[in-house]
Order: sequence, then C-alpha cells, then structure tokens
Amino acid sequence: MKKIALFFLLVLIAHSLIANDGAGNGISSSSSFVLQGSSLPEIKLGFVKQFYFPFLQGEGPLTEGNNIEIALTAELSPISLNGLFETIWTPIAFFQLNAGGRIGSGWVINLFGNDIYGIGLNRKGEGNKAEHDGKAFDGLFLRAHTGAAFQMDLAALFPGDWNHVILRSYHEINYFGYTRAAKHESWYIDDNPDGDYCNGFNYYGNLVLGYQMPIFLNMAALLAEGYLYLYDTPGRSQWRDDKIKWTFSGILNFELGKKWSIALLTQFRTRINYTDPDWEDVYYRNRTINEDDPVRLEFYRVAAIITLKL
Repeated sequence: MKKIALFFLLVLIAHSLIANDGAGNGISSSSSFVLQGSSLPEIKLGFVKQFYFPFLQGEGPLTEGNNIEIALTAELSPISLNGLFETIWTPIAFFQLNAGGRIGSGWVINLFGNDIYGIGLNRKGEGNKAEHDGKAFDGLFLRAHTGAAFQMDLAALFPGDWNHVILRSYHEINYFGYTRAAKHESWYIDDNPDGDYCNGFNYYGNLVLGYQMPIFLNMAALLAEGYLYLYDTPGRSQWRDDKIKWTFSGILNFELGKKWSIALLTQFRTRINYTDPDWEDVYYRNRTINEDDPVRLEFYRVAAIITLKL
C-alpha cells in the first residue's frame, strides 16, 4: 500500500508543478497516462506531464516549431517505482538535443513459483550458480543520459498528407548506477532480468524508418536498437560484454479518437549461444559460449503501449 501511495504522490507533484498552462505566452502543457504490457510477465503504469516552451522560433519551416520540451514521469510496476525527468531541445526541425535522468528502487515478487527481481545484486553462489542478493528498497537505481537525434520527414520537401516518410537516428551516452553495487559488481533492475548491468557508462542508439498516414492506423515503422556497455570490467570479452546487443521491432500505431492511442510492437533480439546444458542457472560470467555459433536472433516479445491523453 505504501508503494501505491508513493506513486500517486509523485503523480500529484508532477501535475501541480505548473498550475497555469501558460496561455498567452506560448507555453503549453499536456498530461497522459501510459500503460505498458507485453507477452512477458511485465506491466507498467506511468503518469506523464509535459511542458512546451517556445524557444528561438522563426517563421521558416526549419525554425517555426523550435521549442524546449520538459517531461516529468511517475512510473509504477509490480516490482519497481521510478521518477523520470527529460528535456528535449529542438533548435531546428531536423535536429534535437536530449538530456534526462531516472531515480527509483524496487523489490522482489514471486510469480508462479519464480522470483522476479526489481532490484538487487547478481552474485556467483555455490557451484557457479547465480545468486540474488537484495531486499525491497535496499538501494536506489540512478540513470542520467544525454543524446542527440537527427530526423527528416519527406513531407517537408514534398507536402502532402500521404508523403510522411520518417527517418530518425538517435544516439546517447548514459550512466547507470545501483547504490549498493561496488565497482564491477553486476545487478538486477526491473527492465534487466538478466542481471548483467554494472555501474558505469553505456552507449545506446536507434534508427527508425516509418510511414505516417492520416487514417486509423496512423504509423507503421521499423526500429533497430543497439546497446553497448562502455565500462571496463576485467575479462568482459569472455562473456561478450564488449559487444553490441541488438533489438529489432516492427511497430504499428493506432489512433482511437483524440484521446486514445495504442502502439503494438513485435520484437526480436540477439542472444548468446551457450554450451552449458543448464546455462540459465549458471552465473552469466561463468557460462561457456559456443565459439562456433556465438550469437542467435530470437523472438523477444509482443508489447503494447496504451496512451490516454487527459
């Protein structure tokens, strides 16, 4: 009950930060609830408050939409509670700068006889077995990032409702940290059930190719995401910590009136092939990689993101 109460307290704080929507000076705001779920045992509910500040706007097509966007999010899942902050500056139509952060914590639940970890250390136990070490709210998860995006819309060159071919490339450097973890110690968080995060810097990038349409199905897109750990854990090449991890998604977005939208994602990801017969129970740094066929592409999940604009 305390977790739920804290979540709604974050919602109230975010909603009350700016009571006036800025009418008359160009400042605007919006609010929404976002529900995320997938074919895996995972679900998240978030409240998002966004503010838009006109900044260095011009009259031409490259500068007329120049603004600074600030988004505050309170997020609750069955195993975690998070607060997020993000600022996006659009100085010109085809370029964006991004910075933000996240602070949160978690706990452990047992679902159908299996423990699901919201936070905690991932340590090597007896017989090379993976061993979770953590309690509810025993530490904080911290994240900070900065990035840039390059984007284009074919309709900017050839205007028309059916000419919106979208290309966007985003790249960021981020820092992940768990306050209980020492240097090179691995740990779990709600979005990393593999438990192979360590405190340190990382690279994340994505590429989106999409087509927007003025109908019920208003976007179809392909998304490629790459993630690379930049911290220098000794011997990390032995468990491929020095290689990029890829996720590929097909996205369909549906608009249900002015308030509701649903995004459906079908995702595949790269995974390491091991020779250990019970590799899932072995601490990940002690697994034996199949050197002849080290990586495979596998189905990951089907996910849905439901947004209600308030």
